Amino acid sequence: MNINIDMYRLPRPKIFEWGHGLNTLEKVIISFTFACFIGLLAQVRFYLPWTPIPVTGQTFGVLLGAVILGKTWGGASSAIYVGMGAAGVPWFSGWSGGLDAITGATGGYLLGFVISAFFVGYVVDTYSGSRGFVSMLTVMLFTNFVLIYGFGMVHLYFWLSIVGGSSVGLLELLMMGAIPFILGDIVKVFITSSTASWITPKNPVKTSHLMRS
Repeated sequence: MNINIDMYRLPRPKIFEWGHGLNTLEKVIISFTFACFIGLLAQVRFYLPWTPIPVTGQTFGVLLGAVILGKTWGGASSAIYVGMGAAGVPWFSGWSGGLDAITGATGGYLLGFVISAFFVGYVVDTYSGSRGFVSMLTVMLFTNFVLIYGFGMVHLYFWLSIVGGSSVGLLELLMMGAIPFILGDIVKVFITSSTASWITPKNPVKTSHLMRS
C-alpha cells in the first residue's frame, strides 16, 4: 500500500507545515520575529527576595519557536535573541541588554535557551513519535529541567563564587536557581507541550516533506 503524506494532513498541523514551507529570507524574518517575541515575554517578570534570577515567560517563546521553526531556525531565533541582546539590544528582562546579562547571574540560562531550542527542534523534526502530548511533555520537561536549569545553575554557581566571593552549597544553589521556579515552569511546559502537540502532524512515516533545514 502506498502511503500519501496528504492522508495525514489535518487543519491542526498547518502552522508546523507553514514553518517548513518558508524560503530562507522568510525564515530569517520569522526567526527574528520569534526573537522579538521572546524579548517581550522576558518583560513578564518578577523577582523573589532570595535570588537574583527573575521569574519570566521566556521559556514558552523559546520552546514554541523551536517546534514551529525546527532544529535550525528555531535554534537561530534563540541565538538571535541572546546574541543581539548581548550586543546591546535592550530586550532582556527589564528592557536590559549588553554583555553584563551574559556574564551575570542569568547568563547560563540564556545559553541554555539556545541549546534547548536546537535540541527540541531536532527531536520534533526527526522523530514523529515525539509529537504526541505525552512524548512532547517528556521532551519539554527534560529540556527545561535538565538543559536550561543545568546550564543555568552551573553558571550561577561560578558567578556566585567569583562575584560574590563565596561558595554556596547544593541546597542554597537550588533555592536560588531552581526550586522557586519549578511550579511556574511546569505550567509553562504543559502549555507549550499542549500547543506543540496540537500544531504538529502525527505522520508515522519519516519523509523528506517534513524535514526542515
